[in-house]
Amino acid sequence: MRCFLLFLASWVATVVLHGATPYTPPRFEDPDRVRRIREVLPRLDALYADHAATNHIPGYVYGVLVDGELIHRRAAGVAETASGRPVGLSTRFRIASMSKSFTAAAILRLRDLGKLSLEDPVSRHLPEFRRVSVLTLDSPVITIRHLLRMSGGFPQDDPWGDRKLAETDAQLDALVREGLTFSNPPGIRWEYSNLGYTLLGRIVTRVARMPYQSYVTREILQPLGMTNTVYEIDSVASGELAHGYRWQDGVWLAEPMLHDGAWGAMGGMVTTLDDFARYAAFHLDAWPPRDEPDRAPLRRATRREMHRPWEVVTVPTDLSDLEGKPVARAAGYSTGLSWNQDSRGIIWVRHAGGLPGFGSEFRFLPDHGVALIAFGNRTYAPMTAANVKAMEVLVGAAKIPARTVVPSPILVRRAGQVARLLQDWDSVADREALASNFFLDHPETEWRRKCGELLAKTGPIIEVTPLTAENQLRGRFRLRGAKGSVEVFLTLMPEKEPKVQEVTVTFREPE
Repeated sequence: MRCFLLFLASWVATVVLHGATPYTPPRFEDPDRVRRIREVLPRLDALYADHAATNHIPGYVYGVLVDGELIHRRAAGVAETASGRPVGLSTRFRIASMSKSFTAAAILRLRDLGKLSLEDPVSRHLPEFRRVSVLTLDSPVITIRHLLRMSGGFPQDDPWGDRKLAETDAQLDALVREGLTFSNPPGIRWEYSNLGYTLLGRIVTRVARMPYQSYVTREILQPLGMTNTVYEIDSVASGELAHGYRWQDGVWLAEPMLHDGAWGAMGGMVTTLDDFARYAAFHLDAWPPRDEPDRAPLRRATRREMHRPWEVVTVPTDLSDLEGKPVARAAGYSTGLSWNQDSRGIIWVRHAGGLPGFGSEFRFLPDHGVALIAFGNRTYAPMTAANVKAMEVLVGAAKIPARTVVPSPILVRRAGQVARLLQDWDSVADREALASNFFLDHPETEWRRKCGELLAKTGPIIEVTPLTAENQLRGRFRLRGAKGSVEVFLTLMPEKEPKVQEVTVTFREPE
């Protein structure tokens, strides 16, 4: 009983505390988290080195970002094979399709400023598009949202689109005026489209009334301090740039270094590890939702919008944990970023990049506050595969925790009332916690019988465990006895004064 009273006192203190200040979930509370990550860094170094050697990648950089801080960086190999110039931490790589999220961010910023709507027909901003005929008579009008989510009906176009990077705006406009061919009616299927994101870049140019690259630089890169990020390779000193290669017949052959142009919105960005880490940190900073003032250039809510799936991509069976056990996952696409969640509940957001001479990927785990970034200078270098393995080391070996949800004051209060009711259904003061449906769904007599049976199995309750919240209106705790415990799950309804609409109770053997 003393433990129970102490527990209730702590809950009351929590209610008082949270009632006095706005709800602001804390950052990670585990003081050993970074230490555990640092302990596995040698394992990650070996992993990326082996990956580069196995896949014939001349040079690479990778980094681990934790809570906005790049805690580990590694550069290895050569940026230029002829001279043997090594890759350094400041070497600039072309990141190809990782550029797409910047294009999406530019469109969403213009949306937030009221300059366009995602429901705008593409032809409203690109008059050339009025000549484009869709696949079927019952097709919807193609909108900006269709292009963002890659459901515009265009075919997957990597080999063709990759080589068009340097084409001019005039060439792009002429391509559209001549007409386009579709693989699907718009709005019914996801299909990866470089053309779609190139058209989004053209929309940015038209709406912002400045070149796409200038708008992204002014509105996104400069506010984030990304001073070493550009689009045109000629603006980079030769000693700072990674040259691109392909592996053919046992040797590295130089790929042509493509210049920037109208297709830069789909894959033209050139950046450093440190610069891109600023961008990854900017996305991580959107989580968790909180009351702090927003920072430019995008509201946290807009960034979170970029992280949630808009379109189903697939349900792959390509993952396994550190023990080799298969892990199922679902994949979706939002705006320049793809979303993934596996059967363990782990969520990550990512995008890869590949062009002649380069391959890259970054991924971040919003619930864990961690990001991985990797660039390589081989055509379509499979940096995704290395990051997949590195992520498994972080979650499987370092066992980095996910954020805990801070329970709302009302959930804390209702949990305390439920804890008392389950032991004494005659508690009149606590019965006010129950919603009108509660005893209609499960009669009070049934609750009394079931709770009596469970408490007989546990023995006298000696502890009520802390509440673990799933969100602000749902959570669980345990009534722990000497011979077992009762796991209690409760969920509140959405009225102004939320009450308990449902409770489930489950006996658990002693641990």
